[in-house]
Amino acid sequence: MDFITLLFIFIVLELFESTWQKSPTLHGLVLNNFHIYKKNIFLYFILHPTFIFTIFVSLYLNNFGLWMSSILIIKFLDISFKLNLMKKLSSGLDISEIITFNVNMTPLFRYMNVLIYPVSFIFAVGLI
Repeated sequence: MDFITLLFIFIVLELFESTWQKSPTLHGLVLNNFHIYKKNIFLYFILHPTFIFTIFVSLYLNNFGLWMSSILIIKFLDISFKLNLMKKLSSGLDISEIITFNVNMTPLFRYMNVLIYPVSFIFAVGLI
């Protein structure tokens, strides 16, 4: 596969992730994640395809440089942080006790990952 195809797949997967988590507020986003987490944890991981895709691309291109590793680490930390939140919500804590602020999720904020990760990917594979 060429880099442009991989980039296009990356963008589509980022759009998918942002869309299924879509909510007007941060609390809503976390509750959307929690709803999927309660159904099945494996489904939860499947609904984060960019993490799996980043691992695949790193191995496929044998690219473990700073940019690609940064993408992978940030994706890992994102899922880890969300799983920590899910565990706390499962134990019966209210979301307002866990996250004391509730930010409005504007379209720019919601889809920022669709810009940041693909641009980082472009740097990682050396297209620029």
